[in-house]
Amino acid sequence: MSKLKQKVDEAAKYVRAKCDLVPRWAIVLGTGLDGFASQLDIKVRIPYREIPHFPHTTLEHHSGNLLLGHVEGRPVVVMEGRLHYYEGHSMEEITLPIRVMRALGAEVLMITTAAGAMNPMHDRGDVMIVEDHINLMGVNPLIGENDDELGPRYPDMCEPYSRELIALAGKIAIEENVRAHRGVYVAVPGPNLETRAEYRFLRTIGADAVGMSTVPEVLVGVHGGMKILAFVVLTDMCLPDALQPANIEEIIKTAREVEPKLTRVVKRVIAEY
Repeated sequence: MSKLKQKVDEAAKYVRAKCDLVPRWAIVLGTGLDGFASQLDIKVRIPYREIPHFPHTTLEHHSGNLLLGHVEGRPVVVMEGRLHYYEGHSMEEITLPIRVMRALGAEVLMITTAAGAMNPMHDRGDVMIVEDHINLMGVNPLIGENDDELGPRYPDMCEPYSRELIALAGKIAIEENVRAHRGVYVAVPGPNLETRAEYRFLRTIGADAVGMSTVPEVLVGVHGGMKILAFVVLTDMCLPDALQPANIEEIIKTAREVEPKLTRVVKRVIAEY
């Protein structure tokens, strides 16, 4: 057994001792989207700091709890606040919770995140359903010795985001009157925002939105054989010829304003899939 598998097993054992629920869905709540937790029928809330090998979040707007309970009658495990590479954690550390949720039984991974919009056809406050991604973080959580118990050495990435789930989410968004685009997400390490030249480059290579997370979680989810759906809340416009200084408070405010609309879509996806 690898050291990573041992860490996953020890963390999962601790969580199981607190709650015997077997989740089908694993959900990651991003910046400004932690209010979704109020929709849960929570059986247990476990602070990350209590779970063996879990890193601690250093961001004040990320609660840092693992929740187990039900949404629309479906069993779920929820990360109330994600972990970021730019906080100083290793790639193994920030993706360990994904592996633990998989070990608890979760088969489907849903990720939510806030990001900047680079597609001029999109607007602040819109939702984007991720169809594909570009990894420019300069590092990959799958580098190193592979443990076949956790996943294959060379996971295929021809469909990291489930086409079936994308279609379902798009249909529900239309029915709920939520403006939801489909697009490509590019991940950068952060924590600084991008220059005008960098935004032009990212747009040129095919990205519609840019953020500092999500892709490592997706890579580990694919490695573990999970079906994946990711929603991006477009919190600010990153158009190089009309660029304004970023206001973090406004970004979080926008994410929280969009949250009720996204929650309607998320709840129906969980109920109908």
